[in-house]
This record gives sequence, structure tokens and C-alpha cells, in this order.
Amino acid sequence: MKSSNIIESFKYAITGIKDSFEERNIKIQFIMMLLVIITGIIVKIDIIEWIICFVLFTLVISGELFNSAIENAVDFTEKNRNDSERFGTDENARKAKDISAGAVLVLSIGSAIIGMIIFIPKILPLIL
Repeated sequence: MKSSNIIESFKYAITGIKDSFEERNIKIQFIMMLLVIITGIIVKIDIIEWIICFVLFTLVISGELFNSAIENAVDFTEKNRNDSERFGTDENARKAKDISAGAVLVLSIGSAIIGMIIFIPKILPLIL
């Protein structure tokens, strides 16, 4: 949907973010983000570590949004095409959805590893 002004564009984007909360994984990512923020406050990570965390939050949540958009588009296309067009497209639809989910997994694993590099040295002295 093409918007006529910047305010409408922002409204559509915010609606898209709200709509994404129907997805389980986006809720999980936001909960993880909140846990990292709370932990960061407790262990007093520095400004560079906060910047790294917020860049990673942005990447992972954006990845989830892209993944949800791709899955919805594929589901819509699959539901609305004619039976005569079915040859070979089910496998492509599956691949598109699996690849977009794989992209989010890669982002999440990379973010978790970076998070461990930041947080483990700060948490270990507290528990040892």
C-alpha cells in the first residue's frame, strides 16, 4: 500500500510491528531482549557493549520481521493460486520459508555468541 505522506508510512510500519506480535518467535525475541537489558543493567556493561547489544537487537528483531513477512507472503500466494499453477511451486515455497527462518537462526546464534563474550566475563566473578 503506497502512502501519500511520511506520517502514514510510519503508521503502516507501526501496524506491521504490532501485527508481528501474533508470531510466537517475535515474542520470544522481545523477551530475550528485555532479559539482556535487565542483565546489562545489573552487571553494568559499558557504552560500547550497550551499542553492540542494541545493534544485535535490531538485527535479530528485523530478521524476525522479514521472516514473518516472507512467510505471510508465501502462505498468501500458496492459498490463492490456481491448481493449474501448482507444478513445482510447493518446494519453492517451502525453501523460501525455510531459508528465511534459517537467516533468523544464524542471526540469533551469532548474537548469542557475542552476548556470551560480553556477559560471561561479567557474570562469572559474581557467581564464583
